[in-house]
Amino acid sequence: MQTQYGNKTTRVAVIGTGFVGSSYAFALINQNVADEMVLIDLNKAKAEGDAMDLNHGLPFGSPMKIWAGDYQDCSEADIVVITAGANQKPGETRLDLIEKNAVIFKSIVDEVMGNGFNGIFIVATNPVDILSYATWKFSGLPMERVIGSGTILDSARFRFLLSDYLNLDVRNIHAYILGEHGDTELPVWSQARVGLEPLDRYIEKYKPDASQEDLDQIFVNVRDAAYDIIERKGATHYAIALGLIRLTKAILRNENSILTVSTLLEGEYGLRDLYIGVPAVVNKNGIERVVEIDLNKEEMQQLQESASTLKKAMQPVHDMIK
Repeated sequence: MQTQYGNKTTRVAVIGTGFVGSSYAFALINQNVADEMVLIDLNKAKAEGDAMDLNHGLPFGSPMKIWAGDYQDCSEADIVVITAGANQKPGETRLDLIEKNAVIFKSIVDEVMGNGFNGIFIVATNPVDILSYATWKFSGLPMERVIGSGTILDSARFRFLLSDYLNLDVRNIHAYILGEHGDTELPVWSQARVGLEPLDRYIEKYKPDASQEDLDQIFVNVRDAAYDIIERKGATHYAIALGLIRLTKAILRNENSILTVSTLLEGEYGLRDLYIGVPAVVNKNGIERVVEIDLNKEEMQQLQESASTLKKAMQPVHDMIK
């Protein structure tokens, strides 16, 4: 089986086989996205165990070659997905993880690039915006080939909670969360749509009992979802794994999909030299372009404040780059 890039066999390397990495790997064999998957982990036995377990499921999934490997296997990879790093603990913010995960990433990216990798990085580890920026700097790759998961998960949570509130198919809710994947993210209420209709107009017509308090609480539940899940089960991993699969498909199938990923801004939204979650067109080249949607004055101010928070938190990465 050959899924993309003409007659070229497609390979995805997954670095880190913890909760997110193993959930992503499991999703990958179910969705017929790539031909090969290599699992890489500091704990080689864990990677080997996952590879064995996944291979035993192949009679029920998509045909794929799966093995536990090392950084040399990244040389032929189309995509390297990095999920390795310290996990967010109860009571921690994503930004609390910067220093320890930046050191881990320097080692990982140096190893990957030292083995001739020439594909696209997808970064999932938190704080994802800062670690995506670090990966871009450490790798020396063009910015379009380093993509963070950004606010794809936050936007998915937003759409789900709105669909639940309105009792509608989630696929007919079109709404974005922008900014930091974290406490300063923002909902773009001004551009939210139900089908083709603006959200506020739809609510006025079909849900007259709705309140602003309800909508405000929906956003709070989106923003704080990770804390709520971590408190209950220790980690979030299923939904982000599916979000990473969506991003992988957009790349390997050259879909030109608009996804709210973390990407480098070079003047868009008045921001420069940082990775932050915004809508972007994603295809086989990685980031084709950033999509600048119209934000109202309040939303633009919130985005600027979110960017400012990220800029201030990036000092450990800048110190490592010097």
